Amino acid sequence: MSERLKRRFTLFLVLMPLLVFAHDVSSADQEILRNGGLWAYIQVGATHMLTGYDHLLFLAGVIFYLNDFKDILKFITVFTIGHCITLISATYAGITANEHLVDAVIALSVLYKGFENLGGFERLKMQSPNLLLMVGFFGLIHGFGLSTRLQSFDMGTEQLLSKILCFNLGVEVGQVLALIPIVFIITFSRKHPQFPAFYKAVNWYLVLAGVGLFLFQMYGYFNGH
Repeated sequence: MSERLKRRFTLFLVLMPLLVFAHDVSSADQEILRNGGLWAYIQVGATHMLTGYDHLLFLAGVIFYLNDFKDILKFITVFTIGHCITLISATYAGITANEHLVDAVIALSVLYKGFENLGGFERLKMQSPNLLLMVGFFGLIHGFGLSTRLQSFDMGTEQLLSKILCFNLGVEVGQVLALIPIVFIITFSRKHPQFPAFYKAVNWYLVLAGVGLFLFQMYGYFNGH
């Protein structure tokens, strides 16, 4: 791998928030929501997605698999619709689950995408599942994960739906802001003759990250963290 490509790979990794604690609900966020009104829910939603390493890793894996910008837009739209459905409906209905278990499934989605991008199904002589359906399915799971986070906050009872919608809007803003540099790096890397090496390195990173995040979440579940 050339030095230029190595720098792009390093930049790609830097853009993926690697500190697992950055994705947690914090007392500072709770204070912002308590005092900031509806705008605060947009702010916290955007911040939560920008530090949502697991969500962004999955989306990066989806983008790596696609060559056409129209396809990227289509798949991201399906993912967005999926996570909007569960984020809004599950939060409004008060449906929740252990956040470690939900995040463990999200970690598996990262592993899945890296595995698929590396031709894992072909090596097993299996046909890959329909990607658009899988992206929509994982979008629902990712949205449920966002819902469990939102429900960890004390939102009160007033303007509940408005607060949920504002948080969801913030998530979408954060997602767009995060995807711009990711799409930029991947698109320009495709023009490099050593892109196959970059592609392989990043997708192996997705596989290892998925495994690591899954084990981390299962450890948290069994140890009550």
